[in-house]
Amino acid sequence: MPAIEVVDLVKRYGARTAVDGISFSVEDGEIVGFLGPNGAGKSTTLRILTCFQPATSGTARVAGYDVFTQGIKVRENMGYLPESTPLYTEMRVRSYLEYRATLKGVPRAKRREYVDSAMERCHVTDVRDRIIGHLSKGYRQRVGLADALVHRPRVLILDEPTSGLDPNQVRDVRDLVKEISDRTTVLFSTHTIPWVEQVCRRAIIINRGKIVADGTLDELKTSVAPWARTEFRVGMDPSRAIEALEDLEGVILAENQTAGGDPRVRLLVRREDSDSVARRAAAAVAAAGGTASAPEVSDAEFEDLFTTLTRGAPAQEVTR
Repeated sequence: MPAIEVVDLVKRYGARTAVDGISFSVEDGEIVGFLGPNGAGKSTTLRILTCFQPATSGTARVAGYDVFTQGIKVRENMGYLPESTPLYTEMRVRSYLEYRATLKGVPRAKRREYVDSAMERCHVTDVRDRIIGHLSKGYRQRVGLADALVHRPRVLILDEPTSGLDPNQVRDVRDLVKEISDRTTVLFSTHTIPWVEQVCRRAIIINRGKIVADGTLDELKTSVAPWARTEFRVGMDPSRAIEALEDLEGVILAENQTAGGDPRVRLLVRREDSDSVARRAAAAVAAAGGTASAPEVSDAEFEDLFTTLTRGAPAQEVTR
């Protein structure tokens, strides 16, 4: 049985549908990135899986237990780190984790072992006697992760685990997730694509409450192989250039890539059409009163698939 199984899950808030009939499963030992833009339905799905709110319809199981009727069993087998890490900041790290282990039902005889193990795995042993409120945000995030792991759950669910962290702290949390995955199934939500590429083998992309892609990174990257990035400088306001180009035949996606005062536009096109589109793009820019440099063509990336599925022109669903 999968570690996580979701079938036809729906969540409505009045007339608004936040999660619209999604289905997916996560097998034991997988690290799966749950990708989507803000408001796509990621956090709502995770809150349902973690028994924090009910669904409107559908079914969901974690570690084989129904999240709607067997909530206690689900929590026994699941660790959860929400986006805003809830910690008792006046407590010391060890005392806090011992308290949390008690609440999670860790037997007294095992409590010290489990707490020590969680601190070691999350690299907070060196601050075990420090007051949590005196720690940096990165260390507090590690303490939150140790809390999620202290009862040795089968499944770990993380909601935007690197939100608000600096690049070094992001790297630390990323490396921690890699380390703990040897004994724990991990599902984490994010809109940070490099995080997924560095940590996971598989990603699920959700947009407007629906799953629009699900597969290994290799499978998903294969779907962008026929595409190419065509980038060029424009001698005009790049936003006006985008208006002239986004509806051009053969353009999958048009983006403003201006940086440091260098006005640039990038088009995503089918590789076989890149020369033709580049010529027509230059003509369209000229007709709008500007100029376009010779294009620089490069391979499309996983980021292009994500952007196309969640913001750009409609694309077919990509599934395993």
